[in-house]
Amino acid sequence: LRAALREGSARCRQRDFAAAAARFSTALELCSKGFATEDLLKSSPDDISRLASWIESKLVICYLKLGQPGLALHHSHRSIIQNPSHFCNHLRQAACFRCLHRYSEAARSAMVAQCLYILAEGCTLETSDLLQLYWQAMTEEALSGEVSFCVLYTPFEKEDKDDKIKEAHKTLAEKHPDYMEHIFTDPHGIHLLPEKAESHPGQQYLLTLGFRNKEIGKTVEKFITRKLSVFPGQKITFSPSMEEEAETFWQNTGERIVAAMAFIGSTKIKDERGPCAWAIEQFHHANLLSHLQRGEEQAQVMIQAMAELATLPYLQRVSQEDDKLLQSLMADAMDVVAGRTGERVWTKIRKV
Repeated sequence: LRAALREGSARCRQRDFAAAAARFSTALELCSKGFATEDLLKSSPDDISRLASWIESKLVICYLKLGQPGLALHHSHRSIIQNPSHFCNHLRQAACFRCLHRYSEAARSAMVAQCLYILAEGCTLETSDLLQLYWQAMTEEALSGEVSFCVLYTPFEKEDKDDKIKEAHKTLAEKHPDYMEHIFTDPHGIHLLPEKAESHPGQQYLLTLGFRNKEIGKTVEKFITRKLSVFPGQKITFSPSMEEEAETFWQNTGERIVAAMAFIGSTKIKDERGPCAWAIEQFHHANLLSHLQRGEEQAQVMIQAMAELATLPYLQRVSQEDDKLLQSLMADAMDVVAGRTGERVWTKIRKV
């Protein structure tokens, strides 16, 4: 294992990233077989996880350098699962999303990296500023290519929320008259913007969205405003019963809904619906992909959701009940990735 790590690092320095990836892959395999420590009785599981995460992070760098961001993204999720509290793992994930032109998700990863850096008492102001700039750039990039919806952030204090929502709707209608088919404000989230803390300490924002297509807007609002992340009505939009219906839904509606949901998550750390709400949304997305017979994409979404679940306890306090749900969701996600069948926690929630 040591030899593989030494050679992989040497190949990286020589910029021979294909050979480095091969050596790090060998190291990862050896690590998974129990060679990460000389004495299992004296070792810490955290030490083994950190080593595995470090190897995964090296593979992320190699595959990004080799122009394979999809493979790099897979390893970035795995590096986070093994060591979710290290902000650099999330920053590498952001870089992968950026290379794949998935800018909203890149913005979310950069936001998480910034929050973890601050929570870990990161003392370098320059690093914090750079993280915020990256987060801001990804948010702006996501909006620059978006044509189906527009957004407006409004500073608010909790006591004047209702008045601020009315004001925001009026302002958005004036600024973006082409997006008035449907307007709503996210009622379940505290949104943050990448601004310097000294100029806006603890400032919170309302997020208002305007849509060109009324049905898309109404569907996103229903998904966002419900206590549970499930579409209302007889048809569960993210789990159609027929493959043909699923394909039609995805082409006409699903992709734009997912894009809007991803952007909403790019400035929201805490969700009033519960800490697992975003992950459950991802599971419904993965369920749709399974109906579309897109197994590889489904596995990627599940691993991404697992990385999100692993990070949650480091970003906010999790109640005992939420922790139990978090562990159940993580176990179910592992079962799905491994190809095991059975009823899942999020499908039981949907039935209730």
